[in-house]
Parts: sequence; C-alpha cells; structure tokens
Amino acid sequence: MVDIRHGDHRPIQTSAVIVLGASKCQSIPPPSPPTPSASPSAKEIGDPVDGFSLDTESTREQSIMDRRLHSGIHVLNTEAAALANLTKLYEVDAIARAGFNASIKAITRLAKTKGKLVIMGVGKSGHIGKKLVATFQSLAIRSVFLHPTEALHGDLGIVGPEDTLLFITYSGKTQELLLTLPHLDERLPTILLTSHMRHDTCEFVKHRPNTILLPAPIPEPENVSFGVSAPSASTTAALALGDALAITAAHELHPCVSTMFAKNHPGGAIGAAVASAARGPQTIGHISVPWDEIDVADGLTSDDLASSLLRAAYKSKAGWVRVGDEIAVPSKIRALSDADMVRPIKEVMGITVSRQQMLAMSSETTVRQARDILGDMQSPQIEEQEQAIGGAGSVIAITSNGSIIGVLEVEQVLEYQDA
Repeated sequence: MVDIRHGDHRPIQTSAVIVLGASKCQSIPPPSPPTPSASPSAKEIGDPVDGFSLDTESTREQSIMDRRLHSGIHVLNTEAAALANLTKLYEVDAIARAGFNASIKAITRLAKTKGKLVIMGVGKSGHIGKKLVATFQSLAIRSVFLHPTEALHGDLGIVGPEDTLLFITYSGKTQELLLTLPHLDERLPTILLTSHMRHDTCEFVKHRPNTILLPAPIPEPENVSFGVSAPSASTTAALALGDALAITAAHELHPCVSTMFAKNHPGGAIGAAVASAARGPQTIGHISVPWDEIDVADGLTSDDLASSLLRAAYKSKAGWVRVGDEIAVPSKIRALSDADMVRPIKEVMGITVSRQQMLAMSSETTVRQARDILGDMQSPQIEEQEQAIGGAGSVIAITSNGSIIGVLEVEQVLEYQDA
C-alpha cells in the first residue's frame, strides 16, 4: 500500500513479501518436511559395531591374562632353576661341600659352648637373615639378628665370646658388613653365605681369611632374567641354603627335632597340628633325655665320694651325670642314704652304669613296643639282679644310626602313662 495523502511512496513494513511486477498466479503451499524413513532393526541386519566391541574386549582381557601368567611362570621357573643349580653344586663341588660341613660344625658347637648364632645382613639379605633367625629359634638353636649399622652404634655387645657369626651378602663386598669386621674377634667362627664359589674372588674373605665359604650362586644375573636387579632368585637361594643349615644342625643337636619344634611352636595351625601328632604313638626318642644335655662332671672319678656326685647332679639340668665312661642314674642318686654319702662312688651299688650294661633301643621304637620288650625280658633271675640288663635301675641307650642320642631309665618306660 502507498500513502496517497502525503504523495510519497514509502513501503509499509509488514510481514508480507511483495513481489513487484509479478503476475497473478495460484498460490502453492510450501512442501512438507520429509517423512523419516523406516530403518531396518538391529535384529534384521545384526549390530556389527556392538559385536566387534565385545570380541575385541574379550581378546584384550585374554591377552592381558596370558602376559601375566607368562611373567609369573617365568619367575617361578627361574627360581626353580636356581635351586636346582644350587642342589647340584652341593652334590659335586668340593668347596661347597666342605663349607656346608664346616658350617654345621660351627653351629652345632654352640650346644656345648652355650653360645649363639649371630646373623648379619643388609637390605633384602637382612630380611632373609631375620627369617632364618626365626627358623633356628623354632628348632631350639639360639640365634639373633644383628644389623651392622646398629652394631657400630652400640649393639656389638650382643656378640659373645662363644658365638658363631653368619654373614649374608650376595656381592661379598657389602660395605656395612666389612666395617664391622675390625670390631669382631677373629677367633669367632665366621660363615659367609654369598654368591662367590671361590675364596680368592671374594672381598669379604680377603678381610677375614679364616671365613667358612658357603656359596649360593644363581645361574644368571637377575637383570638378565627379569630385566631388573631386584633380589629374587638370589634371595630364594640364600633362604633355601639357610633352611638346609638350620634343619641339618637341628637333627644333629636334638634326638627328636619334632619335639623341640612343638615345644617352641605351640600356637596357630602349626601348633595344633603338632599337638595332634603328639597325641599319637610316642616313641622313646620323644621322651628320652638328650645325650648332649647330660653334664660331664669335670674331675669327678669313681674314687670320689658319693656326696660329690649328689652336688653334680643337683647342678645338672637333666639330673644325669657322666662320671668318666659311665652314667650316674638319677633314681639311684636320689636314693642315696646318709651312709652312702661318705662312701666312694664305685662302692655304691648300681649308682653308675657303663655303656656295656645299657640296653640299646632305636629312637623310633614306640613306648608301647619298648614296654612289651621289657616285659618279655623280665624273669625271676633278672629281678634278683638289680644291675642286670632290663632290671630295676637299668638304663636304655636310645640310638640313631648306630650312635647313642639319649638315655632313659627302664622305670620311666614302664611307668609312662600315655604309651
């Protein structure tokens, strides 16, 4: 529209669109929006994207699991190979075999000297040392761990004049251990558990030439086996060899290792299992007095008065006393009369027994079997002979591998209630 009143031709602003000069035509509505097409369902053509994702995830998880197991099995195989190599070494190598034998001698001597085993190590070797201390202690072998740094700051007082030293160092040149050597008596038996197989290659031995070498090498360095030098196969070898020392020494020191272990490990599942086993048939080895616990009365002879023997028995832990080549029987010592006290030991009937007068029985003989054997041996003639083998006052020599490892009085077996 045009405003005629003012004579100007200004368009009026509207929402309509004016097309000037266009001819009249029929109005056509604009096209409608496109209708959405009907897509086929996932069931009709499948879902390739989701299916591909599930398969890939499963494959990836399986690959991760395989890698983990491969790595773990590699470590197990490597450490097993290290132990197999160590076993072979101690079967054939003269230095290794001599070192193990000398180490056992140095450890078992502690029973006679009343000394202890002092174990030293740093880092992972120190942790192995602490575990070995726990093992030795549970087997009734006195042992302590001493950290070398603490040793130089006052703990050297732990080391006694009768002790045996065990150092653990794979390299054989751990500085903390070397620094302690000038402050430790060279007369103390010293064992070195190390990777070195020869004395002349080990720095530690150069500082302490009388060291007992206990080799624990591994077939290849850990950084080659695993790509990292983290102690693994080496500590496994050290731990296994230390366990071998502990159990071997325990069998030499105690007539019945399981009894000593049960005494020192009453708690937990192990203690329960040991207690359960103890309720089974007892052997005479279990109840015997260990031969090494029988005190030797220094200077006491059969010519001395019985009163001297009584004093020696009072000081004895087990109540038994060795007089020369004979053993004084506790029950007879307790039965000494006032008149016997002023008589020479050799004149007191049956107070001592020679080895020839003892009845030998294997340590594996059960108490019930021993009672049956003694019952079969009883006779009027034996009962009349107080010192006859099997009679009252007689002694049973408990043997293992042909050696006497303990003793018992016949009465102890006959009166034992839990057989």
